[in-house]
Amino acid sequence: MEDDTTGQDGPAGTGGEQPVSLMPYDDWTEAALRQVMVRALQYAAQNGLPGEHHFYITFRTDLPGVILPPRLKAQYPQEMTIVLQHQFWDLAVDETDAVMTVGLSFGGVPSTLRIPLGAISAFADPHVRYGLRFRAEAEPAPEEPPAPEPRAAPADEPAPEPQVVSLDAFRRRTPPKES
Repeated sequence: MEDDTTGQDGPAGTGGEQPVSLMPYDDWTEAALRQVMVRALQYAAQNGLPGEHHFYITFRTDLPGVILPPRLKAQYPQEMTIVLQHQFWDLAVDETDAVMTVGLSFGGVPSTLRIPLGAISAFADPHVRYGLRFRAEAEPAPEEPPAPEPRAAPADEPAPEPQVVSLDAFRRRTPPKES
């Protein structure tokens, strides 16, 4: 490799300008980094999240193939971040269809989200300060009918009785003061 004796940035003799690549290195890099995210999600789906690891996943809600309950779509019309830490279920990654699904509760209401991998714009594991940003791979979808909300239990089934737990058993008792 030659030393740059021109005093300018960039290869010697180019005037500091980066040549335009005819090879799609940026696309290859992004695809490889998306695979890191896919592998992390697959690991979590098969083994759970070890230790203090947890994921922040930001995705575009207005892209084709994203399925989430209507109230969430209304609340997050363009972008949403979910956290996979303690309370999620049925995490699955389908590389053939390039989609992930996961169950989460929002305001106590269980929901299943279907997120195309191309709709994900950011992935992070804050425990190890690891994060990735991606370009969205598709254009926003035209307005489509919202996904149905999960239905409540039928009226003939009695609602479960709420359980009341007394906290007295867990309170620290102070010994009586001697006079």
